[in-house]
Amino acid sequence: MSATQSRMRRADPCALDLAYTRTMMACLMLQPRPASMLMIGLGGGSLAKYWHRWLRHADVSVVEINPHVIAMREDFFVPPDGERFRVLQGDGAAVMEENTRPHDVVFVDGFNYDGQPEGLCTPAFYADCRRAIGDTGVLVVNLHDEEPQCTELTARLRDVLGDGLVHVDQESGGNRIVFGAAPALLRAAAEQWDERWSALDEVHRHTLARCAERVRRSLGRWLVSAG
Repeated sequence: MSATQSRMRRADPCALDLAYTRTMMACLMLQPRPASMLMIGLGGGSLAKYWHRWLRHADVSVVEINPHVIAMREDFFVPPDGERFRVLQGDGAAVMEENTRPHDVVFVDGFNYDGQPEGLCTPAFYADCRRAIGDTGVLVVNLHDEEPQCTELTARLRDVLGDGLVHVDQESGGNRIVFGAAPALLRAAAEQWDERWSALDEVHRHTLARCAERVRRSLGRWLVSAG
C-alpha cells in the first residue's frame, strides 16, 4: 500500500492535512453535536487530535492494536489520557464485538503495512459497528481505493447498512470514505445542508471547505436514488 495515510504540520499539529481526514470529518454534517465517539486506529493521531481540540463536548475513545504506534503518541502531540479522551491498546474488531455502549460516531481508520486488516473488513465487524451507532449515529469508514478490494468492501458495507450508505471518492485518489447511518439521518443531512453548514463552527467550515461540495453531491445522489 503506497498511499499516505498520516501527515502532520508541526506548526499546526491539530490541523487535518490530508484530504481523506477532512472528508471523514464531514460526519458533522450528519451528526452535528456528537457526545460519544469511538475510533478504530490511531495512526499519526490527526483525527484524534482534531476531535480533542475542537469537539470539547465529545467523549473520545481511540483503539489501537500496535503498541509501537501508541508509544509514539507524544512524538505526534497526541494528548494524554484524561476524563474525556483516552487511547486504548486492543484489537478493534474484538472491542466492537464486545461493545455495548451506543456511539454518535464510529470511525474505522485502521491500516497496516499490507493495507486494511482482515478483521476490520468482515461482515460481522461491520454489523457490530452498525449496532453501535443505532438510529442516530454515524459510521465513517476509510477504504483504500485499490481494486477490486474497494468495490468488494463497499458492497459488503452495503449488505450491512442497506439503504443507509453514502460513499465519497477523493479527487486525488487513494481513499474512499463511506458514511453509514439510518436513511432518515442521511435524508435530513441532504435536505438541511445549508442550515447545518451555517450552524457549523467556523473552524469546521474551514476544515471542510475543500471537500464539502463533493460530500454534498454524494448525499444529493443518494437522495435521488432513495426517492
